[in-house]
Amino acid sequence: MIDLDAVRLAKANIGGQVQNTPFVLSRTLSDIVGAELWLKFENLQFTASFKERGALNRMLALTESERQQGVIAVSAGNHAQGVAYHAQRMNVPAVIVMPRFTPTVKVANTRRFGAEVVLHGETFDDAKAHGEWLARERGLIMIHPYDDALVMAGQGTVALEMLDVQPALDMLVVPIGGGGLISGIAAAAKGLRPDIQVIGVQTERFPAMFSAITGQVRESGHYTIAEGIAVKSPGDLTREVVARHVDRIELVDESDIEHAIVMLLEIEKTVVEGAGAAGLAALLRARKDGRMDYRGRRIGLVLTGGNIDPLMLADLIERGMVRAGRLARIRVKLRDLPGALSRATQLIADAHANVTEVHHQRAFTALPVQDVEVDFVIQTRDHAHVQDVIARLNAAGFLAGDHGH
Repeated sequence: MIDLDAVRLAKANIGGQVQNTPFVLSRTLSDIVGAELWLKFENLQFTASFKERGALNRMLALTESERQQGVIAVSAGNHAQGVAYHAQRMNVPAVIVMPRFTPTVKVANTRRFGAEVVLHGETFDDAKAHGEWLARERGLIMIHPYDDALVMAGQGTVALEMLDVQPALDMLVVPIGGGGLISGIAAAAKGLRPDIQVIGVQTERFPAMFSAITGQVRESGHYTIAEGIAVKSPGDLTREVVARHVDRIELVDESDIEHAIVMLLEIEKTVVEGAGAAGLAALLRARKDGRMDYRGRRIGLVLTGGNIDPLMLADLIERGMVRAGRLARIRVKLRDLPGALSRATQLIADAHANVTEVHHQRAFTALPVQDVEVDFVIQTRDHAHVQDVIARLNAAGFLAGDHGH
């Protein structure tokens, strides 16, 4: 079993080779969730994820002959980059096996660190089986992403840094995929402060650790925005540590995570991936449900990574603007006569809203032939402003309504 001493040793081993990332109080988010919220910015690691801590701690234990043999890892993302980066630093040959669907940017980043990338299989399980075969065939040392005591200890150094800065934390909220991070954090934190609460967070679509610990069997989905914690089978070692040290596991849905990503971008000016936002998503979900689990507590939140596709981030920002009433789509029914469209756009301008798109629909409508439907996408201040625009259009004789959802 991993313990506080193992994590302290890991901290000594990897010191100076990974970032001691900022751990700061977020006053604005604290006000929103009703708790004192401290954020650990692991998205500011060189590879933009905590994963390199555990990978490095495991690789430092390699013998000289093992270093010459080389290492192998199976990963579709952050673990791959962590292993590749530190293997390059240590002059150790590295092979990374990734599923064929892995985003091109992640493949390119891993190759940039000098690793040999093998794309194999449609799923992570296919890649994993091929990786195990390659390890035997080539005599490579497997660096497991989570189910390894040295990897877990390396990840646990996050907790030591958090408690160094703020020893009086009441609670730590940590995303769970395979369980390596929360195992290391829980072992270290409970060793230092047996009274501290450790809360895990999984997505409703990938609740493997939740099911293993609670006995409530839930089926896994096929996709989540938090792909970094989309693990169908938790580790054997990590499951034991979680069962012993983690107080409970929360489940969040996709909209909770989307909201948390946009909120961290807007308020903290920091980019996190879906998995990195899962902790904040749990707090927002509790607030939405009217639960008081987190009220008044002093909470440490781990922003585990920042490797999100820019196009996905752009979509999330736009969807966040819609939720906030800062981007709206309104449908206006008007007579198909010269000047009618101009009058409608002038009314929108008079309400100080900005038109960004106009969709003029004549054919695909059940309206009489001389009537048309026009969808306006407009930039507004908030939901009240949207309703003001609609009211002005209706007062002028147009039939207008919110068509944003």
